[in-house]
Amino acid sequence: MTASTRMADREGADRPSLPAYLAPVPRRLEDLGLRFAWLVVAINLAGTAFGFWYYGAQLAQTTVVMWPWVPDSPLATLFVALAIAAWKVGREQPWLTALAFFGNVVLGLWTPYTLLVFADSYSYLPVWMYNFLFWSHLAMVVQALVLYRISDFPVWAVAVASVWYGSNLVVDYFVPFVGDPHHTMIPVSRETPMFLGADALGVIAVGEVTFVLLALFLALAIRVKKCEAARSVP
Repeated sequence: MTASTRMADREGADRPSLPAYLAPVPRRLEDLGLRFAWLVVAINLAGTAFGFWYYGAQLAQTTVVMWPWVPDSPLATLFVALAIAAWKVGREQPWLTALAFFGNVVLGLWTPYTLLVFADSYSYLPVWMYNFLFWSHLAMVVQALVLYRISDFPVWAVAVASVWYGSNLVVDYFVPFVGDPHHTMIPVSRETPMFLGADALGVIAVGEVTFVLLALFLALAIRVKKCEAARSVP
């Protein structure tokens, strides 16, 4: 690979042909995000700083040893900032990109899902904050769906992300190990009856399990389709 080709790749010129369900973001928007990759990195780092501030009260109530499993959204934006920065300097790390993909799909969907499920109980949030949390997290999904441009998602890297986010599911909802479940705080008690016989904890757990499985499916499907595309090239 020549120096000019490597530079073109870092500018996001290479766009493999994938089904629309795996690459739903318009190419023009993908190219724009990759062209201004350092700005995307800066925005995500700012979001990471805001997220750690937002989780401050919950971290203060959590045993230090469990802190890595608490600030889920800030870690997801940190992962994507580091993954894009590594790619931009020509040192893409598949495991880091996979973590970024999983984190931004899972938390980018789980937070709006939770905001909608408990909309009445979030009335204490200012309207601007509610909308900021809702739309900024959906933007995380958009940026996750552009990461196929910088990584092939090797199976071992997907396994790393699966183990991390699988452990997150365990301590958030099933076996907290230390203290109470470590999911993001919600505006009602965990035992609050919801719908279909589920309580509040069950509702948010179902959401996150679903989104982790979705991220796993998408990452592996991207891997398979990119391998198929590579084999079809004469």
